Amino acid sequence: MQNKIKKMNKYLALILVLSISIFTSFSQKKEKKYSIRTLAFYNLENLFDTINDVTKNDEASPMMELKGNKSKVYWDKIDKLASVIAQIGEETAKTSPAILGVSEVENIAVLEDLVKSKHIKKKNYGIIHYESPDKRGIDVALLYQKRYFKPIFHQSFNPNIYRNNRKVYTRDQLLVSGYLDDELIHIIVNHWPSRSGGEMKSRPSREKAAYQNTKIIEQVRDKEPNAKIVVMGDFNDDPINTSLKKVLKAKGKKKDINENDIYNPYEEMFRKGFNTLGYRDNINLFDQILITAPLLDKGEKDFSSYKMYKAMVFNKRFLTNKRGRYKGYPFRSFSFGSYTGGYSDHYPVYIYLIKEK
Repeated sequence: MQNKIKKMNKYLALILVLSISIFTSFSQKKEKKYSIRTLAFYNLENLFDTINDVTKNDEASPMMELKGNKSKVYWDKIDKLASVIAQIGEETAKTSPAILGVSEVENIAVLEDLVKSKHIKKKNYGIIHYESPDKRGIDVALLYQKRYFKPIFHQSFNPNIYRNNRKVYTRDQLLVSGYLDDELIHIIVNHWPSRSGGEMKSRPSREKAAYQNTKIIEQVRDKEPNAKIVVMGDFNDDPINTSLKKVLKAKGKKKDINENDIYNPYEEMFRKGFNTLGYRDNINLFDQILITAPLLDKGEKDFSSYKMYKAMVFNKRFLTNKRGRYKGYPFRSFSFGSYTGGYSDHYPVYIYLIKEK
């Protein structure tokens, strides 16, 4: 009888140990915590100031064409754009983007006004901006929260595009390298040539812009073969167009990604019907964020260093036009020489990078 009791006690003790072990293991898994950083891109749709710059063709900008109180329109647009930026990724990361690429900005002054807006002033955004030779006078730039990102290098590159033996004066491509928390990453901000004259006629210009991106990536990889590179921008092409597929050689399926490949999460989203703008009764997904292989989780669930968790389009209902000829399109700021009170003719795009704490 005593032997049976001893065996029973041992059995119960074993069950208790196993139960504690399973509970502890479950609790540890449940208690995993992650650092979450949002990286985003936003075409700000003709963010021009109200001052006539004689060195630029800013007279043709919607802001300068306005009749009436330009200053009131300018500050309203600043306020609206900043309110959007404050919300991108906030529901998951609990703050606005750690890194934000922007396009269609006239100069650094408009960016300084933007980051001083009440909506994002406390985020303490830094600015990296170069004047580019674009004939419209618009540039790309990078904004970053100083507490999360520490830039160590930046450079602008002109794609040197020629059409019919004449130089195309377009936007520079901006490379910024720095530490996201304690990890070195490289960001390339783009705004490739438009489809003016038609998609086919203008296609070679975007293919040349894509080629310039490949050279920048090579420059980074010469010093750091396994570099974590993020390519973002308004490409004026969809994920399936030749500039991205044949020149940049971006791939849309995780299983196809090898060591030196570039992954485009927006290709699958495009096939599912996602878009970031509407133009001439077509919807397009021109705004995208691509990553190199070291930032991709292919199912291993190894988040010991930053990896992409999710890619998204920030297309909240208030950013969408609810009536008129642009119904269902992004709620733009300008139309036919007038201010519409909207935000931008593009939706922002963003990705989450996560790392286990």
